Parts: sequence; C-alpha cells; structure tokens
Amino acid sequence: MSIETKPHGHLMAAESAEAMDVFCRTATQSIDANGLAQVKAIFTIARGSSDAAANILSYEFMRELSVPVTSLPPSVFSLGKGVCFDNFGALVISQSGASDDLVRAAKGAGANGANVVAITNKPDSAVEQAAHTTVPIGAGAELAVPATKTVIGSVAAGMALLGGIAHEYRARVQTSVASLKDAPGTHPHAKALQAALLRARNVYVIGRDTGFGAAEEVALKLKECCALHAEAYSASEVLHGPLQLATNPLMVLILDTGADKIQTSLDQAEARFRAVGCDVHRISPADLDLVDLTPAAAAAYLLALMYPVVLNTALALGLNPDAPETLSKVTQTT
Repeated sequence: MSIETKPHGHLMAAESAEAMDVFCRTATQSIDANGLAQVKAIFTIARGSSDAAANILSYEFMRELSVPVTSLPPSVFSLGKGVCFDNFGALVISQSGASDDLVRAAKGAGANGANVVAITNKPDSAVEQAAHTTVPIGAGAELAVPATKTVIGSVAAGMALLGGIAHEYRARVQTSVASLKDAPGTHPHAKALQAALLRARNVYVIGRDTGFGAAEEVALKLKECCALHAEAYSASEVLHGPLQLATNPLMVLILDTGADKIQTSLDQAEARFRAVGCDVHRISPADLDLVDLTPAAAAAYLLALMYPVVLNTALALGLNPDAPETLSKVTQTT
C-alpha cells in the first residue's frame, strides 16, 4: 500500500492562495479599540514576518492617528527589567501566540502600564491571555513553515483595529476590500520576476512607507524559501551607503504601493540603480488597475502577488518552501 506523497510547496501554495480572502474577511471586523484611542504612543512587539506586518501597520497608524508608532524589541522584557509604559499602547503580533519572549513582553508591558492589544491567529494563546484586547487573524490552520496568509491577515487585523479607533478610516478599508475581493492573484510580470530571481545572487527589495514593511517581508521570504541573499531598504536609505553594492551584480525589486507622496523617492531610487546597470523591477497594484487602496492594503496585496513568485522560484531551485531545512513553524527565542 503506497503512501501518497504531496508535492513540495503544496502547503504554501494553498495557504498563500487563501491570503486575500483572509484579508477581506479580517479587515472588516468590528473592533472595540477604545483602549488605544487616548494613548500617547504605540510600541509594536513582534519578530520575523510579524515584525514586517507591524512595520506596515506602523506607517498606517502614524498617518491616521498622528501619534508615534515604533518597534520595541521583546528582549527589553524577556532579558531586561522592562520600561515604563504609562499612557502607551503595546501592539503584540504573534501568529502562534506561543513564543516565550513575546509572551513575557506582553505580560511585562501590561504590568508596566500599557494597554496591550494582541493580534494572533491561535485562540486562547498565551499572548492573548496576557492582552487586554485581542484582534483575531482568523486565517485557520497554517502548516507551511513560511507564514503567508497569517502575515497578510495580521495587516488586515491591524487595519480593523485602526478602523475601530478612526472611524473615517474604516470606510476607506471597506473601499479597499471591495476592490480586492476579486483582484487577480498573479502579477502580469510574475514570470519575468521569477527569471530575474533565478539569475540573482544578491537582491535589494525596496519600498517606502508601508511598502518598506512589505519589502522586509519579501526579503525574508527570499531568504527562508530560496536561500537567496536579500536585503530590504527604504528608498530613501538605500541611496546612502548601500548603493555602493550596486557595483557588483545586483537585482533590485521595488514595491510601489502607488501612494502619491512616495513616487518621487521611488523614481529616484529606480533611476539611480538603473544608471549603474542593475537588473531593476518595479511592481504596483496599479499594474492590475487597482488604485483606490489604503497604503496598508496595497502593501498586503503586493505580498499576495509576490508569494507565488517566491514559491515558484524555490521550486525551480529544487527546494521545498513548505519546510526549509533549518527552520520550524514556532521559533522560540529569548
């Protein structure tokens, strides 16, 4: 009796294909976010892909709420004695809700005065139990080691949370969801992007604003799934010292959310890298005629378009993106 062997990548393929359905469902939740309405600042606490989602959300929250939003390393609480959180909010993002350092950070932030909000995919997790409010990702089981639908779902959960604070923003979320419900799942340049990644040895993934968080996630996925050296940069920072690496063969992938205010910065970066002979590619939701998205929704959609490209690149390299050999689904760190 033979045991059916599933092809490599089937889990990541199935889960990433569900991502935009998760986004549309999760972003339209009604969330009571009164606890964050009066805070003076918000600190995000996350690692890995969750930290990339937190970066996307930080730009959206700052734009809408006009309060500082920045990342705080969990080790402030897991290795240190913590910091004062009076009048601050803590946004803890953890797909599993089980990483010990995030659990300790959530507990420590709450004990030190924070209003703690958790974004998690696992009900009744330790992180959720330590939080005052939880926004569920609601993505269902995710079995592939590289997170896909839970990352996009984390962005959506944060947008729902923000909609609970800034009610006019909620209307824009609804507009974005309406646009994305039937959006294509494949970018028209997907094959060209895959071919470029297969040629590449070093990759810069560049974005601005929420696109920078998306760049961090795509760079991480290229490392996780393809064992490809990739770095994420803001379009403004990359033109300083990192530009010098372009003197060696370099692929540059620019993630353009389409926001008006970032176009000059992205255009400048694109021109500089093209001028020194880099293999430059730029993608945007506008390539698929989607232009009326919030910047966070645009970033989430760019991830949904890039996940299949990463998956197919990994398979072409003979790798199994479902289970990278050095990684596990829940990473326990301190």
